[in-house]
Amino acid sequence: MITSQRIFVEAIEKYCRAHGIAVEVRSDGWLIVMQRGPRRHLAFGYNIGLNSAIAHQIANDKAATAELLKWSGVPCIPHTLFLGPKLSAHVAAPGSFEDMHRLLTDHPEGLVVKPNEGTSGECVFRVTTKAKLERAVTTIFSAYSSLAISPWVNIEEEIRVVIVDDVPLIVYGKNRPSAVGDGQHSLLELARIATPEPFRARVAADLVDDMNAADLNAIVPQGQRRALNWRHNLDCGAHPVLVDAGQTRDACVGIAIKAAQAIGIRFGSIDVVRVDGSWQILEINSGVKMEALGRRYPDLVYAAYHAALDKVFA
Repeated sequence: MITSQRIFVEAIEKYCRAHGIAVEVRSDGWLIVMQRGPRRHLAFGYNIGLNSAIAHQIANDKAATAELLKWSGVPCIPHTLFLGPKLSAHVAAPGSFEDMHRLLTDHPEGLVVKPNEGTSGECVFRVTTKAKLERAVTTIFSAYSSLAISPWVNIEEEIRVVIVDDVPLIVYGKNRPSAVGDGQHSLLELARIATPEPFRARVAADLVDDMNAADLNAIVPQGQRRALNWRHNLDCGAHPVLVDAGQTRDACVGIAIKAAQAIGIRFGSIDVVRVDGSWQILEINSGVKMEALGRRYPDLVYAAYHAALDKVFA
């Protein structure tokens, strides 16, 4: 997608035209200058400029977010910070891998290793062995200065809540890609058939990395549904489903608001997961990216960004 065509940019341009605000898009769509009379307001990336610098920085740091949520009494998935060689002056490097190995021993079902800062599921690995752990760590440290490690948990459901000033704007679930067996094809073959082309290589690579060859190449019985990815990221092939009013929506909105208040986020998207029947916070995003959602529900996405801009220009 050309960056100037991002729905984030389109939403801001549409809002400004409707409200008599001069707007100029710079840096291939990543810097947006809005001007009403003497007042100038900037948007950058997916950050619309409502959150304070400290709230944005904490939300962008997975380990710091988890630490603050735990301290505030908000249930969350723990994330442990590890600094890379680029920050070696600030960390005792010889003990780092020992601590990582200890986490793996404490969580035999596996760990999730990811950049401490970042979105869209990039460089996110599920590891179950020391060799895979060290390979994941090396890959992440080649591009990032720090990483976060969390225990792998069986996420029964993942819901994203987009809020502005404690008001829910959009609540939607992320349904992982799956395929139904036909009694003729293996799981790997079904994955290639069922997955849209943009996600096909990534889903297949994840399956090969996460499963043994026998399970991958076994014929899936007729009618049996199998998940094709352990991730719930929309950029990894999951699709969004709006959550209707009810108990699930109320529970997710309630814990999302508590999380936003704990770190001082005004406008953000908060990922809530159900593990063993209980809702917990997975991550908080200060930059609200809704490109995949916008392909299905563009009017809803425009309305959410416009509600945030109403706060900016109130």
